[in-house]
Amino acid sequence: MSTVTFNLSFQDTLIREVDAFAKREARSRSELLREAARLYIQRQKRWDSLFAFGDSVVRETGLTSDDVTKEIRQARKARQGKIPK
Repeated sequence: MSTVTFNLSFQDTLIREVDAFAKREARSRSELLREAARLYIQRQKRWDSLFAFGDSVVRETGLTSDDVTKEIRQARKARQGKIPK
C-alpha cells in the first residue's frame, strides 16, 4: 500500500492535545491521526447506514415524524410507570 504525505494546519492547542495522546499511547502523531481519520470515516458510514435504514422504514410504513414523536412519548410514559420511586 502506498502512502501520500500532505500538510495539515492545526491550532497550537489542538496539536498539543494530539501529541499528548500520541505520547500516552506510544504512537507517532501520524499513527494517531490516521486512526482518528479511520474511526471518523467508520462512524460516518454507520450513521449513513442508519439514516438509510430509517428512510427505508419510512418508505415502507409511511411513518411520519409525528408518529415517531408519539411513540417516544408513549414509551417514556410507560417506562416512568415501571420505575419504583
